[in-house]
Parts: sequence; structure tokens; C-alpha cells
Amino acid sequence: MASPLDGGRSAAPASLALEEAEADAQAAEAPGASRVTLDDVLDERTAPSAAPLPARKPQPLGAAMRTARVASITGRAARILVRGAEGPIEAEVAPEVDPEVIADAHARGDAVLVELCEGAAPLIVGALTTQRPKALHLKAATITLEGEQELVLRSGRGAVRIREDGDIEVVGSRISAASRGLFRIMGRLLRLN
Repeated sequence: MASPLDGGRSAAPASLALEEAEADAQAAEAPGASRVTLDDVLDERTAPSAAPLPARKPQPLGAAMRTARVASITGRAARILVRGAEGPIEAEVAPEVDPEVIADAHARGDAVLVELCEGAAPLIVGALTTQRPKALHLKAATITLEGEQELVLRSGRGAVRIREDGDIEVVGSRISAASRGLFRIMGRLLRLN
């Protein structure tokens, strides 16, 4: 049908193009040519059966950083469990890592970070903590806690507060102090009650 906007010129070319497309489609459907329908594609009886997936084999370690669990540790030698490997693997603790850190990770059940390289023994380079500890144990030659404005140690209804201006406040239900030697209290002014 001619459009009033084009003066009736587009009707003929449009109908010719449509007729040519129909003729091409009929020529493609020549006798003896099989037509594939959607039902044929979806028919399960004609679909090839999928082969089962092969059994998963242990993967070679390769060069990588992986996490592992410590099975046992003695000095700087450890046995670790790496996912994808069969059984425990002998590993070494890196020289810069304290073996007690790895022993603590083993006791807590934490993972360790392992460097794996072809042709070399696995190297434990750190411990990973993935949960907040229920108890925290610090052991060192010197422990320094520093707060720029104040430091508060609190447990239940007792607390010690140290402020940047030098004020120290000790609060508790009952406070005891004892000395095996000289117990000295010094100050410009001592006030009891």
C-alpha cells in the first residue's frame, strides 16, 4: 500500500522484495530436502547421550601459593594437608617464620599459607587466622601497649585507665595491693577517704 508521504513510490519495491523472499524460501524447500523443526532439535531420543565426566585425579602441585592445614610440626619440619593432594606432604617452615607461630596455628586448627614450587619442598610462609579468638595469649620479651589519648584495660566491673595527661584511674569492687618487699607510696598529697 502506498504511503501518502512518499507519493505512492514505495509500494512497488516493497511488494517486489516480499515476493522475491517468498520465492527464495520456496526454492530452498525443494522436494527431498529435509526440514529440521524445533521438535526435532528438542527430541531426546535423537540427541546424542552425554559422556560421563572423567573421575577427578589429584592435581600436581605446580608453582603457587596455597592454604593448607598442619597435620604435625617438629622444629622447622611439618607435615601439611593440601587440598587436591593425596595424604600429608612434608614441608619446611620458612627461615623468617617463627615455628611457634605455626605450632600455635596447628593447636587452634588455623590454616597456614604455603609456597609451592616444582622441584622444591613446600615452604610454610605464614599462618592465617579466620576467626576471632576466644582467648588471646601474648608472650614476648617486651610488650608495649600505647594509646595516643588513653589506654583502658577493662574486665567486668574493674578497669584501669591511663590518660595522656598522666592521670591513672583504677576502679574495682575490691582493690588489693601487696608487696614481698618495700611497698612505697609517694605523692605530694596522700588522701585516705
